[in-house]
Amino acid sequence: MQLDGRRQSTNVDDRRGRSTARTAGGIGLGGLLIIGAISLLLGVNPFAAMQTAGEVLGNGTEYVSDRQATPEEEELAVFASRILAGTEDVWTRIFSENGLTYEAPRLVLYNDYVQTGSGTASASTGPFYNSADQTVYIDLSFFTSMKKQIGADGDFAYAYVIAHEVGHHVQYLLGTLQKAHNRMNRMSEKESNRMSVRLELQADFYAGVWACNDDRMFHSLEDGDIEEGLAVASRIGDDYLQKKAYGYSVPDSFNHGTSAQRSRWLKKGLSSGDPALGDTFSIPYEQL
Repeated sequence: MQLDGRRQSTNVDDRRGRSTARTAGGIGLGGLLIIGAISLLLGVNPFAAMQTAGEVLGNGTEYVSDRQATPEEEELAVFASRILAGTEDVWTRIFSENGLTYEAPRLVLYNDYVQTGSGTASASTGPFYNSADQTVYIDLSFFTSMKKQIGADGDFAYAYVIAHEVGHHVQYLLGTLQKAHNRMNRMSEKESNRMSVRLELQADFYAGVWACNDDRMFHSLEDGDIEEGLAVASRIGDDYLQKKAYGYSVPDSFNHGTSAQRSRWLKKGLSSGDPALGDTFSIPYEQL
């Protein structure tokens, strides 16, 4: 991506070096990578997964560490801030064109553990959006794990991760997220999973909408970027990740969508740039 000269967002809360100490139930970053950071990659509710996997939630004790960020990590921090700024510019314009006001989310950068509006979260969960405090959380080391574990790399691949989480914030502002979660509370596990898939695919679509409009406004996309994004989408489908982890997949347990679905909806957003075309809730599930 071409980001030279682009502004950095002022909505970034850099808590790196200020970790929140928590007691974990014996499963750390390595053990939770498939369960949490990868299987829940780009998810909206990491807390239930952490409880299942043995993580302890609650109010943590913040401490200041002597950890020093590497130059590579500092570059990623600047990159994340610029991508967040791009989402602010794009979604502010789109909301305004539709008679709405966009309220930008915060982005919290942290290491290891972080205190959120819903309790303490672990870096092993992967990037996530928390509607309780309208904040996107990310430990930048996740990008290294993403590269090593599923071979997903490149600036647009990383931007897609952030833009997807901001897509959940857009859903929150439009009321889509709340309505879906309310319905999920009254559904069977299978139907709830399907509703989650619809939410995730729409967030993928919104990530594509952002990228399309960001390119129109700033000429940010370069050769290979779109292919990079689609390659990532194909490697974070539930079917791909389950087969990678267990050798088989269980469709009724999918809660993010298949590789084909995720690639298709990201591509639709990239090609159209029109958020009105991202209704993943009216389409029969088998046609998503």
